[in-house]
Amino acid sequence: MKILVILGHPVPGSFNHAIAGEAGAALRALGHTVVVHDLYAEGFDPLMPGAEFAKNAVLPPEIERHCQEAETADGIVVVHPNWWSAPPAMVRGWVDRVLRPGRAYEFVPDGQGGAKPKGLLKARVGVVFNTANTPQEKEEALFGDPLEVHWRKVVFGLCGVPRVVRRNFSPVITSTPEERGKWLVEVRQIMGNLTV
Repeated sequence: MKILVILGHPVPGSFNHAIAGEAGAALRALGHTVVVHDLYAEGFDPLMPGAEFAKNAVLPPEIERHCQEAETADGIVVVHPNWWSAPPAMVRGWVDRVLRPGRAYEFVPDGQGGAKPKGLLKARVGVVFNTANTPQEKEEALFGDPLEVHWRKVVFGLCGVPRVVRRNFSPVITSTPEERGKWLVEVRQIMGNLTV
């Protein structure tokens, strides 16, 4: 399988970097082809210019490469912190510029005078690892877990990815090295179950 890993954390050496590194290493050990993008380290520009807005726009080579990688991936892994119950703007900008209409999804007639989305991605699984300082049960009780809705229904759901796995590691701010070690074991286990 070809797996695309997208990392969206600005600080080298963060736990998000450890998660992405562990995921990539586990996937390679299983024989998968892995493409990793550290968006901040690569200087990815998350701002979509007006020239890219049209469905048939000619894209800059870097964005075209990202689009092709997303289109041909069998699985997509996204790693990011929870900022204000959302992914960082860097990750949202990657979604805006790369998971484009006509490439990742399209709208088709719904038979009732409207339109419905049709997913175009090849990926059969999307995995999201996020970190937070709000415990998961509080995120659910207070906010309804917006990241779950965002990734499962809005992004991967719209793009036709049938299986979505999300794991929130929290609270990171009070976690111990032992806890983080256990979380990284979970990352390896989740990567090992991608094809199940």
